[in-house]
Amino acid sequence: MTPPNTANDADAAPIVPSHSAEVRPGSARAWLLAARPQTLTAAFVPVAVGAAVALAEHGARWAPALAALLGAFAIQIGTNFANDVFDFEKGADTDARVGPTRAVHAGLLSPRAMRRGMIASFGVATLAGAYLVVVGGYPVVLIGLASIASGIAYTGGPFPLGYNGLGDVFVMVFFGFVAVCGTAYVSLGYVPTLAWWASAPVGALATTILVVNNVRDRETDRTVGKRTLAVRFGLGGAIAEYAFLLTIAYAVPLVLWWSGASPVAVLAPLVTLPWAAWLLVRVATRSGTALNPVLASTAKLLLVYGVAFAVGLGWDSAPW
Repeated sequence: MTPPNTANDADAAPIVPSHSAEVRPGSARAWLLAARPQTLTAAFVPVAVGAAVALAEHGARWAPALAALLGAFAIQIGTNFANDVFDFEKGADTDARVGPTRAVHAGLLSPRAMRRGMIASFGVATLAGAYLVVVGGYPVVLIGLASIASGIAYTGGPFPLGYNGLGDVFVMVFFGFVAVCGTAYVSLGYVPTLAWWASAPVGALATTILVVNNVRDRETDRTVGKRTLAVRFGLGGAIAEYAFLLTIAYAVPLVLWWSGASPVAVLAPLVTLPWAAWLLVRVATRSGTALNPVLASTAKLLLVYGVAFAVGLGWDSAPW
């Protein structure tokens, strides 16, 4: 399926569907919708956990942590803008889409405007990164460039990761290991073992958000040749992946406590285990638009788990 002809006209836009008629094209609300603020939990949690690791290692530095948070938010928003415009141009966003409104497809923003927004967002991330380079040295340059390039390559370029079954790996690596370990690094000047352990559950839960998204969209993705893992391995494979990722998330706090690497407070995220089990059942038994609330709840689970995990990691070193 090819995208509408308006994809070739940067200033043209398709007819606005009724579900987005209350948002004026080109307005601040249109940009807010395109930024998808509900996804920013996936940017906030890794930085919070990375800062908690630095606190646990007695090397917390709040200015680098805040700069890392700004950069993470900017990269997340820039990636959302890139997904919006590139999915539209590749024909993945159609009237059959059951997910949240995409701004370009709905005619709320033109492809040209969205590209400019993407560049501006990555520009903000670069400015935050420039400060972090001063703090952490040139390794931060590699982290920043890789993060931005991957954000674009998720749906753009000749080999889009999301279209070739690598989106899950991207999320696990960049929203887990890179974000958590990178935040710890700019505070400590090195990456402690605790950061590697702490990044695993964060990346795993961030990836569960993508799994729900891919389960919901697997039929339309298959139609346009988007070969996500949910398309490649079917619903059973996606459910197994979701369960495996949850297992990682809830096993790591136990390992950290049992090994003596963290205080008993690190077990705090386990109070969310019944919630996670409830979500697993919903992923296995719902489809289409019924998965939208499950997607939102999975993002909320990441936030609540992440805050509890960060507090638990830094509990013994916190000033209380």
